[in-house]
This record gives sequence, structure tokens and C-alpha cells, in this order.
Amino acid sequence: MTVLEIIATVVIALGALVMLAGAAGVVRFPDFYSRLHAAGKADTLGQGLILLGLAIPIGLSLISFKIALIILFIFIFNPTATHALARGAWTLGLKPWEKHQGEPRTDDEDDDHGEEDHA
Repeated sequence: MTVLEIIATVVIALGALVMLAGAAGVVRFPDFYSRLHAAGKADTLGQGLILLGLAIPIGLSLISFKIALIILFIFIFNPTATHALARGAWTLGLKPWEKHQGEPRTDDEDDDHGEEDHA
């Protein structure tokens, strides 16, 4: 393996690790907004790193230019879509989860996450 292939492999692995951490955040965080934040940040950075890792061994070419454009679009549109989802949820009345001070949580609260009935 050449040095560029090793660097590309490390960058791709780092991108996959970031996306794995984001997936763990989606599973572990308590409410929609926290999960959306974890997914949005991790997907944007993870996809960017993976695509960068794909472009490194190619060098300067038309293909690497196209990959750079894809990375640029991802870094513009992923945060915009995440913001639009969060704003839509807020507009519909979805409240952020709040930790109850001094009270143990019940099983009903684990399913609810602060969501209100919109009927």
C-alpha cells in the first residue's frame, strides 16, 4: 500500500467511526432534538470524511473535483435540512425533554419524552 492509500484508509475509518458515534447518539439521547443533533452533525462530518478518503488516492482529477462538489453540497444542505426538521417539530409543538429534578422516571415517561397529544 502506498502512503496515500494508508491516509485514505485512516480518513475513511475515521468517517465511519464518527457515523457510528452518531448512531449511538440517536439510540441513547432522550428526545427528538438531541437525536436530530447527533444524527445531523455525525452524518455531515462522517460523509465528508468518507468522501474525502475516496478522493485522496485519486489525486487531482475530474472525479476528485466532483467529490469535492458533493462534499460542499453535503456541508451546505445537511445542516439546512436538520434545521428545517427541528423548526418543523418546534412549530408543531414538540417540546424538548426535561429531566425531572429529584423524581425517578417511570416507564411511561421513557416512552413519552415530553411529547404532547396534538389531537
